[in-house]
Amino acid sequence: MTQTGPTPSPPPGKRMLSEQVYAQLRDAIMRGEHAPGAALKPQDLAKERGVSLAVVREALVRVVGDGLAERLPNRGFAVPAHSDRRWQEIAEARRTIEPVLLRMSVERGDVDWEARVRAAHHRLSRTPVYVPEEGEYYSEAWSEAHRLFHRALMEGCGNPVLLETFDRLWTASELARRWSTHRNPGRDGVEEHRRLEEAALARDADTAAEVLVRHLTLTAEGLTADA
Repeated sequence: MTQTGPTPSPPPGKRMLSEQVYAQLRDAIMRGEHAPGAALKPQDLAKERGVSLAVVREALVRVVGDGLAERLPNRGFAVPAHSDRRWQEIAEARRTIEPVLLRMSVERGDVDWEARVRAAHHRLSRTPVYVPEEGEYYSEAWSEAHRLFHRALMEGCGNPVLLETFDRLWTASELARRWSTHRNPGRDGVEEHRRLEEAALARDADTAAEVLVRHLTLTAEGLTADA
């Protein structure tokens, strides 16, 4: 009688290689090395990186899971397009959920919350948006400072389940956010963030929510505007 058990995990060397290829591919998409709508051909990627097709396919599946690529029936993998409906659906979800969290934060946040918001905004305003060696899209340091500022605004709500939802939507929208910023270099994000901080710390929930909705709407509109 044949015994069955759990599927054996890949050997450590293969896991490490797959992790490296995944990180390289993810970073390349984030930096704009693969254009919106471009095909991600496993054979070409395997040849470029000198790895097996199986390793590349595993990495691509993970990238799809991150929302940075899509799997097309009978056509392989591709970077999503600017016009992909999913970006607007994510934007709609954010405009629905995040103003609610921000209102809760304004109502519930204590002095420590105020200090975290102020510190996060200070860091964001002092972090260079672009670093030449990282390409045309905004820098990793600014990306993280941006995330921490928006996260700090929401943390006053005191509800970890809602914050987990915020985290998922933030991750899912990262590529669209980069594209929108790249396509709209004249947008005054500094002023938008300043107004967000100002309204939140003034405990003006209505204005804070209004500013946030406008902030999120401009990002979504940036994907559909003429380049």
